[in-house]
Amino acid sequence: MTRIDAALEARMANAIRALAMDAVEAAKSGHPGAPMGMADVAAVLFNRFMRVDPADPTWPDRDRFVMSAGHGSMLVYAIHHLLGYDDMGMDQIRAFRQLGSRTAGHPEYGHAKGIEVTTGPLGQGIATAVGMALAERMAHARWPDLAGHHTYVIAGDGCLMEGISHEAIDLAGHLRLGRLIVLWDDNGITIDGATDLSTSTDQQARFAAAGWHVQAVDGHDRDAVAAAIQAAQGDDRPSMIACKTVIGYGAPNKQGGHDVHGAPLGDDEIAAARAHLDWPHDPFTLPEDVTTAWAAIAARGAQARADWAARLETSANRAAFLAAQTAPDAPALRTAIAGHCHQLVADRPKVATRKASEMALGVINAALPQTIGGSADLTGSNLTRTKDMQSVRAGDYAGRYVNYGIREHAMAAVMNGIALHGGFIPYGGTFLAFADYSRPAIRLGALMGVRVIHVMTHDSIGLGEDGPTHQPVEHLASLRAIPNLQVFRPADAVETAEAWEIALTSPATPSVLALSRQNLPTVRTEDEDANRSRRGAYVLRATPAPRDVTLIATGSEVEIALAAADLLRADRIDAAVVSAPCFELFARQDRAYRQGVLCDAPRIGIEAAIRQGWDLFLRPEDGFVGMTGFGASAPAPALYRHFGITPEAVAELARNLIKGET
Repeated sequence: MTRIDAALEARMANAIRALAMDAVEAAKSGHPGAPMGMADVAAVLFNRFMRVDPADPTWPDRDRFVMSAGHGSMLVYAIHHLLGYDDMGMDQIRAFRQLGSRTAGHPEYGHAKGIEVTTGPLGQGIATAVGMALAERMAHARWPDLAGHHTYVIAGDGCLMEGISHEAIDLAGHLRLGRLIVLWDDNGITIDGATDLSTSTDQQARFAAAGWHVQAVDGHDRDAVAAAIQAAQGDDRPSMIACKTVIGYGAPNKQGGHDVHGAPLGDDEIAAARAHLDWPHDPFTLPEDVTTAWAAIAARGAQARADWAARLETSANRAAFLAAQTAPDAPALRTAIAGHCHQLVADRPKVATRKASEMALGVINAALPQTIGGSADLTGSNLTRTKDMQSVRAGDYAGRYVNYGIREHAMAAVMNGIALHGGFIPYGGTFLAFADYSRPAIRLGALMGVRVIHVMTHDSIGLGEDGPTHQPVEHLASLRAIPNLQVFRPADAVETAEAWEIALTSPATPSVLALSRQNLPTVRTEDEDANRSRRGAYVLRATPAPRDVTLIATGSEVEIALAAADLLRADRIDAAVVSAPCFELFARQDRAYRQGVLCDAPRIGIEAAIRQGWDLFLRPEDGFVGMTGFGASAPAPALYRHFGITPEAVAELARNLIKGET
């Protein structure tokens, strides 16, 4: 721990306050309260503990800092400017919240260097940080001389009220993630007013009950904050430090009230704050002694990075460590998946695509040591655990399988954190009907562009007797609506393996694999080397003459489309069958390819879900066979008959479309 003059450290904190209030005032928008209230805590954290190098913001063993209370983004931007990040000049501070600036309203991963995770939706930051801390422990278990950093989080009352925080802190405590330190901005204020309007929870007791090391300090007593962080570093449990702060600290007439939370202070109050803080400098102006002190932090980080780089060069773990940091070798993976698919075509298994996924994972996990599996207490249903995978446990992080428990919200966010940390490719399973529990983190993963694979089984009414609560009907449409998310619904074991290959080789896109409970035949019967699913949709069965109708289906309904085409053939109607495992990939194809697949004949979409989202394939006059409401509790074959998702129904609709009767 490094210490400098206490008076100078106080001025380092006041620099954060000044930049925050000036930037918010210039934007006439933003949240000055949290940055001003937590400025002392942040100054201590960076001045005495953090190891970051602005000249190399992504070096693997850096400490991670997560601003979970993302509305306090100006704290992050102020710190980055003071540390000397070359993309965070004063022009960016002046352009806070303006179009095209790096200083967005909430911290956004990839928009500026050093931002570890996109935050804003409260609770997501702390949950994602749990994933980062878990990845650090797994990395340390594999490469102990190359991984040994801390993950620090600033969280507010909103982060701790959101339900995802409960799942995340419970998992972190259970796994004893000792290098995770949460600094709670305990200011007693939310947007509506004092926190006692809506909560009476004893947060310290709550964290202690989850197995955390808990301390409480005056957040404006910098030595007390430093002592608490030092004690947290020495404990093998995750730590929560309750930092009692005054929101908007330094604004003499507004501090401590909810009015300072999310609005500019105004010229008069800023002038009063400058006098109160003894900060006689013009807006966006910093004294040399303060900038020099912050530069010293960056220099210390640069030395830490250089020391680590020297260790890397001589480490026996160097090759394995560097291999884990790189993307999977696409040609090698293609070879492995192609060999697997050749065998599938030869064997033609009739298996559920969830089982096909397990079969593919047997190949993938053997080829890629960086994959980390898991499930939200549904391992036996999701089939996400392959042979010889050992569970990650408290004190033993060498395993490759995470038992997330019944925590879908946290699982999705934790996987984002594992991916953001680097060195691992996470995948985790639950039921598709529970995708809404995971959706906020899936959306953030898509926004950030991280390689996370969500295995979601029991993908339709085909799951049967568990009934409408577990039968997803609107979930495919909902997930397909998220930009930069690949949603796969494979038709058989071959398409399932192809979907896995695409997901693993998509470095900036998360993926969802929607998989069946019921057994499906192998519909890809031709032995091919190419991954046909990469085009998103393709002609599975062509017609010998210009087609009369095009049947487009996904997943378990491809089998129905093929059977309907057989029925139509008996009537001398030529029906082409298109398998569409991934709408998003098909949308990226050029117009000529799409037209060649779809043609101009009448089209029918077939999916045991609602029609919404099918406009990529279907025109208003085209037909659809699927769901229009919720499911029911019955065996799957009875449900398909009851809801009219049958070859006979498809064939009859095709005849009517051709006649122009619909």
